[in-house]
Amino acid sequence: MKKSGFSLPHRVVVLAYDRLWPLEFGIAVEIFGWPRPEFLGVDWYDFAVAGPKGEIRSLGGMTMKPDLGYEAAAGADTLIIPAWRDVNERPPEDMLLAVRVAAQRGARLVSFCTGAFVLAHAGVLSGRRATTHWRDFDQLAQAFPDIELIDDVLYVDDGDVISSAGSSAAVDCSLHIIRGDYGGEIANKVARSLVTPPHRDGGQSQYIEAPYQERAGQSVGVVLDWAREHLHEPIDISDMAEAAGMSGRTFLRRFRDGTGTTPLKWLRRERVLRAMRLLEKTEISLGDIADQCGFGSVETFRTAFRDIAGVAPYSYRKRFDPGRPADAEPRIS
Repeated sequence: MKKSGFSLPHRVVVLAYDRLWPLEFGIAVEIFGWPRPEFLGVDWYDFAVAGPKGEIRSLGGMTMKPDLGYEAAAGADTLIIPAWRDVNERPPEDMLLAVRVAAQRGARLVSFCTGAFVLAHAGVLSGRRATTHWRDFDQLAQAFPDIELIDDVLYVDDGDVISSAGSSAAVDCSLHIIRGDYGGEIANKVARSLVTPPHRDGGQSQYIEAPYQERAGQSVGVVLDWAREHLHEPIDISDMAEAAGMSGRTFLRRFRDGTGTTPLKWLRRERVLRAMRLLEKTEISLGDIADQCGFGSVETFRTAFRDIAGVAPYSYRKRFDPGRPADAEPRIS
């Protein structure tokens, strides 16, 4: 099997608890616990569930018995905390201790929805950027004023702490993690198996704003496909309006109604997504990538890539070629 660009085996542990919310827990199991060997072709995460001793109940009347106790969190490279059952209740001390131990060992901490409250009670969000479900955002802000909370986002990536908003945002957050670990091609394959968009907005930016994707009943889908086939060429709004068979004003209105963003922002993101795939799978120069993705210059490409991916193109490429020398990115005129 093909190796990924990060250290393996990578141990992912999801915490379970009594009166568990099953949706977010199930998302963690589905995405990180199923290796999909028939079409991914990579060594997947080493996955485990850790929880209290004995049987636990979940919403809906199910019961389960975790194989491992909370002490298993000490061996986690990534620790996932699904939505917490009651934001007015302090989590049990053995659960909080598991989070602290994992944090002290340098694990990547991930919260889904109100799982951010568990991280907050464990004391690992102090001075960090984070988010949670919009309904509980104000309560988290009031209870833990030392957290830099970001609202109106799908998830916040603060390095070794990643937090997501409501339930479906856990999927976006998980795909973001996979994209960083395995690359865009693998993340897109997982997204297709889940029958979900691989990106709902900027994908790899440091924090992701409200999602946009084509909405039902809007007639811009053909234009999006056309534009993706011509990303190597200069494209302006008049070109896209002509491809759609609309006036410029009508096209702008339909595009925003259909995607929730502007044509130029959408084009910039699509160009960067193509560049990501080229950086992952080829050795061509940054100058050639800039040309193939329709950027006017290497510097324009670097700026756009940093804005959306959160890292420089050379740093992104190095993730997928660990043997590449760790020197400074070469200058390209």
